[in-house]
Amino acid sequence: MAPTSSASSSQPPQPGLSLALQALAARFGNHLITSQAVRDQHAHTTTWLAPEPPDAVVMMRSTEDIQDAVRICAKHNVPVIAFGAGTSLEGHVNAPFGGVCLDTREMNRVLAVNPDDLDCVIEPGVTRKALNEHLRDQGLFFPIDPGADASLGGMASTRASGTNAVRYGTMRDNVLALKVVRGDGEIITTGRRARKSSAGYDLTHLFVGAEGTLGIISELTIKLRGIPQSIAAGSCSFQTVKGACDATILAIQSGIPLARIELLNAAQVRASNVYSRLSLPETPLLLLEFHGSEAEVAEQSAMFGEIAAECGGGAFEWTTKLEDRTRLWQARHDAYWAAAALRPGSRPMSTDVCVPISRLADCVLETEEDITRLGLIAPIVGHVGDGNFHCLMLCDVNNPEEYRRGQEFVHRLAERAHAMDGTCTGEHGIGQGKRKYLAGELGPEAVQAMRAIKSALDPQGIFNPGKILPPP
Repeated sequence: MAPTSSASSSQPPQPGLSLALQALAARFGNHLITSQAVRDQHAHTTTWLAPEPPDAVVMMRSTEDIQDAVRICAKHNVPVIAFGAGTSLEGHVNAPFGGVCLDTREMNRVLAVNPDDLDCVIEPGVTRKALNEHLRDQGLFFPIDPGADASLGGMASTRASGTNAVRYGTMRDNVLALKVVRGDGEIITTGRRARKSSAGYDLTHLFVGAEGTLGIISELTIKLRGIPQSIAAGSCSFQTVKGACDATILAIQSGIPLARIELLNAAQVRASNVYSRLSLPETPLLLLEFHGSEAEVAEQSAMFGEIAAECGGGAFEWTTKLEDRTRLWQARHDAYWAAAALRPGSRPMSTDVCVPISRLADCVLETEEDITRLGLIAPIVGHVGDGNFHCLMLCDVNNPEEYRRGQEFVHRLAERAHAMDGTCTGEHGIGQGKRKYLAGELGPEAVQAMRAIKSALDPQGIFNPGKILPPP
């Protein structure tokens, strides 16, 4: 049977929950919310995982608020789940054991911008779009673009990536320092604004990608970039996925500084044509973007056009016009909704893997064969420059046989990535959905080390329990 929604009220009540809620109410007043509607909003999931609401939501407004809330929950041994914008995909904000959700959306201040140093200090609730709007007049931007208007705290927690990663890296590469509230309510400072340091353990990158299981991020120092003088975007159709991947590899090997390079398979192009009112050839497609001076982007575009032709690509059409670029990339960002529209009433399930770029074509082709064999609808988009791609499976989860085939597909995809020396998740994270693949990817020794770190930093196990680490 397919999963059904469940509420944390179905879980055995936490012994100290009532006392914790009383203390939280005394400290936070009407910023403590226990209504079912709000609790349900804080367990929203866009996957097949059943929503599991917390017992209460507390709106955070400062680092001190986080500290006090954590201390109260720790005293009564109540789980704590951090919440940003709720855009994560693997059940990261679910509360399988009940507990208290700390909503950081009101912690949305840009605390400092240091244009000479190309960095800024922000609270965790600042969203990607809001930050770039704030920075625009200073000629700066933050380059990590996962598509959704996610919070920066959430992006750090899930080690988010996106379309610009081929040039600018992921959140792992763009966080300089963090302030994290640990299990006793005290603050860990993981670094300074210096661009490099050899001082002690790399605590910053320990918390980036920890999915809120080791502490609650209350402040971030992140890298910024200068807005490019010129931006060119283009598209190129290919007869085969292999041709598109070969062109990508040659472009990277040739040193072309690609800012974005995205793959859409034929099924996704068909969906995007309908949804975004495009008229692209319904064959594998690459979408690209180049950043630099006018002369540089023209040279880069011409070089890629030659490479694409060598690999069987069609005409490479590129433009620097803002409206044309926006239309092209809006279609890419709307890929989820375009694919979902192929089967109204179905429940989309987005999953991702990442493999060495030399194996990407093999992985995509074998995945397409699986989709056909299993009788599924699952368009593919990929951050091809990183070897990372996503499948959006459209399934009737109330049909047990179809649901079984969907689960088989996800399992085979993860196993295929492992067989190609890749990962079961390039950027979605482990959360709840992929815990069963962690030991197979990294080995039991690595999982044991993670358990030791979790035990040292969160001895009570209150931070986002049921995520990342598989059951012992």
